[in-house]
Amino acid sequence: MNFVAWMIVASEIAFWVVILLGLVIRYVFKRKKLGLFFLALTPVIDLILLITTSVDLYRGATATKAHAIAAVYIGVSIAFGKSMVEWADERFRYYVTRQGPKPLKRFGMEYAKHYLKSWGKHVLAYLLGAGLLAGLIYLINDPSRTEALSAVVKLWTLVLGIDLLIALSNFVWPKKAKA
Repeated sequence: MNFVAWMIVASEIAFWVVILLGLVIRYVFKRKKLGLFFLALTPVIDLILLITTSVDLYRGATATKAHAIAAVYIGVSIAFGKSMVEWADERFRYYVTRQGPKPLKRFGMEYAKHYLKSWGKHVLAYLLGAGLLAGLIYLINDPSRTEALSAVVKLWTLVLGIDLLIALSNFVWPKKAKA
C-alpha cells in the first residue's frame, strides 16, 4: 500500500478519534468548549490529506486509485461530516451517558425523505470530490498519469445514479418497521 493509501486510513482513524475524544470531553468531563474544539478538528484532517495527496502528485507521482479515493474521502467528509458528528453525538448521549432521547428510527415516507436528503448530500460530495479530481486531471495535464482519477470519476458517477434509483425506490416501496 502506498503512502497516500496509508494517509487515507490514518485520516479515517483520526476522524473518529477526534469525534470520540470530543464527545468524551464534552459529556463525560463536562468541558463543552474543549469538546467542540476537538469536534472542529475534523476539517483539519481533510486539509492534511488534501495537502499530502497534492504534494505527492506535484512531485510527479502517477495518480493511483488511492489518490482518487483521497478526493472522494474529502468530498464525503465535507458533505456528510456535520451529519456524521450529529449521528455520533446523538448515539453517544443516549447509549453512553444516558442523557438524551433514544435515536430515531425512520420508516415509510419519513425514511424515504431522509434518504433523498442524504442523496442530496451525496451529490454535494460528488461535486466536491469530482471537482478535486477534475482539477487534478487538469493541473497534471497528462492522461497517462491520471487514468486512475478519470476511472474513479466514471465509477462514482454510476454509483451516484444507482443511489438516486435507491432513493426513489424508497418512495415506491417504503421501508417498513420490523414487527
